[in-house]
Amino acid sequence: MLRRLKTLLLSAGCGIALMIGSGPAMSAQAPAKTAQAPKKAQAAPPPSAQEIADAKAKGLVWVNLSTHVYHTEGQFFGKTKNGKFMSEEDAKKAGYRAAREGAVKKGASKKDAKK
Repeated sequence: MLRRLKTLLLSAGCGIALMIGSGPAMSAQAPAKTAQAPKKAQAAPPPSAQEIADAKAKGLVWVNLSTHVYHTEGQFFGKTKNGKFMSEEDAKKAGYRAAREGAVKKGASKKDAKK
């Protein structure tokens, strides 16, 4: 029994000595991260008039990725900064909602929308 205790203490002491004696060379530290600002993804160029016409001919909608609204036609179709073309069915499945008809741009009055 005493022999087992000595063996246990000796093996535990060796393990502790290895951990302490190894110092920082053996520790598993992650390399320091450099302080760099994250790169912003470059925005895709806006669609050309031809791409917009092709999308309309194919029956695609323009999805505004920022507002989660899709446009089937009108002044915002293919014009918002952060958007893409997709089918209306795919837009609905992805959780986008249809734009309200006659929606007025911020700052414009309802009279301007009727003109």
